[in-house]
Amino acid sequence: MHRRQFLALAPALILAPALPLRAEDPIRLRDLYNKDLSFSDLALAWQGTRLAVQGFMAPPLKADSVFFVLTNRPMAVCPFCEPGMPWPDDILAVYARRIVEVEPFNVPILVEGRLELGDATDPELGFYSKVRLREATFRRA
Repeated sequence: MHRRQFLALAPALILAPALPLRAEDPIRLRDLYNKDLSFSDLALAWQGTRLAVQGFMAPPLKADSVFFVLTNRPMAVCPFCEPGMPWPDDILAVYARRIVEVEPFNVPILVEGRLELGDATDPELGFYSKVRLREATFRRA
């Protein structure tokens, strides 16, 4: 590669990992937040649109539910279910289109849904979340 070609491509190479090119390209959970736990530019840009996130299904809070928690690493219990607790940057509330068929907590899954940001407490389960995927579907990754 010649110097001029490299200089012309350098900005694209620097920015490419920061933004997914398509909604079906999975993002990382931590990419939704800045270091101060405010929402990242990526999260704000994708709010209200469908995107894909890869992670692990935490054990459900209730049987026959459309709700589960997606975690960055396998967890055998619900990581944070109380308002006022520090919200980790590596979990995501997921509201599926249908009753969830539970996957083992250590099996990676790919979830696609509409990104929703802001504080919310589930009226049925009492689960507090700062970020959610609505109308979600998922499959093993």
